[in-house]
Amino acid sequence: MQQQRPRSGAYSRRRPAGNRNQRPTRKKPTNTINPSRFINKAITPEADVPYVPTHAFQDFGLDGRIVKNLDYLKFIKPSEIQDRCIPLTLAGADTIGLANTGTGKTAAFLLPIIDKLLANRELVSALILAPTRELAQQIDEEFRRFSSGMKLYSTLAVGGQNIGRQIHQIQRGPHVVIGTPGRIKDLINRRVLRLSTVTTFVLDEADRMCDMGFEKDIRTIEAELPKQRQTLCYSATMTKSVQSIMEEFMVTPETVSVVKQATNDHIEQDVVHFENKDHKVEMLMSILARDEVEKVVVFGETKFGVQRLSDAISKNGIPSEAIHGNKSQSQRERALKMFKDKNNNINVLVATDVAARGLDIPDVTHVINYDIPQAYDDYIHRIGRTGRAGKSGTALTFIQKR
Repeated sequence: MQQQRPRSGAYSRRRPAGNRNQRPTRKKPTNTINPSRFINKAITPEADVPYVPTHAFQDFGLDGRIVKNLDYLKFIKPSEIQDRCIPLTLAGADTIGLANTGTGKTAAFLLPIIDKLLANRELVSALILAPTRELAQQIDEEFRRFSSGMKLYSTLAVGGQNIGRQIHQIQRGPHVVIGTPGRIKDLINRRVLRLSTVTTFVLDEADRMCDMGFEKDIRTIEAELPKQRQTLCYSATMTKSVQSIMEEFMVTPETVSVVKQATNDHIEQDVVHFENKDHKVEMLMSILARDEVEKVVVFGETKFGVQRLSDAISKNGIPSEAIHGNKSQSQRERALKMFKDKNNNINVLVATDVAARGLDIPDVTHVINYDIPQAYDDYIHRIGRTGRAGKSGTALTFIQKR
């Protein structure tokens, strides 16, 4: 018999009038970061001891169609988070997965969801929340890959895309709804999205959603869910907000932690001094022209500034794309796709901090902080786009001479 879980109805207050889809913003800290924190001589990271899984994918008892798709997609061995979480989730346990980005956690929750759907094709059976449009898009793409040929359907519900199309897709009846908290809440308020049939609720990157100001929206959404359900929560850190959510939303959860201590010691970090705006642009163009700068993410502070900088880089003969909040979802997806494509000549991506968290962009050799981040945590997330998967990386931060 499943235990009863308390509903969080007290959190169902409406957001004040205004733009419903506007994402809550964090207050900018008033303190400045000491430039010395942007300097680090890279050290060679110790080689990780490869994880030896206790299962093969066929050992989990997944539907044979899933295993066949995994074979086709060259998924040979489960990662540690998959190896340890999939059996718990298949057994029906509320599961907490603590894992860094890039550890395979998406498959850890998607494969059990697909397996459950193949046994019972109830519509709107799973709701998956993610902090950003890009991450929600990546989850949707993975769902479609893993469930190919199974006649299971998902709807992506995020801001920046046509809400009328999303309403139409939901009215057609998907099996899985994947979205950002703001848009999901909007669809609930419009009485389009009903969550009474949800049996699996997933919070992906829960710490980031709370950090971005979505905690109240998450609580409002949770209050619409059935009490009897399975809740899966994935996070890189256990903050007070995440712990509070887990305690309220989950019933005797099983916890799996594969988090490795975050360190950027293997990333070469230095500062670039400039005298004025013209000199700053000149220095950037000089750096981008270097042979060793193969694939670079340049971070700026404002949406307008990022677009203007990307245009300036392109005019200087270096193809560049920009992603920021003023671009539509399709424009952002196109820019990221072009930047990721090895056959494309777009090797510079200029972005606001919207791209700093969660995006897995392979082979980035350099991160350039053209504008200083507001907080050191933002700096860490930014430079984490390089030096991934055991590779070296370089981070440069522009500092004005005094």
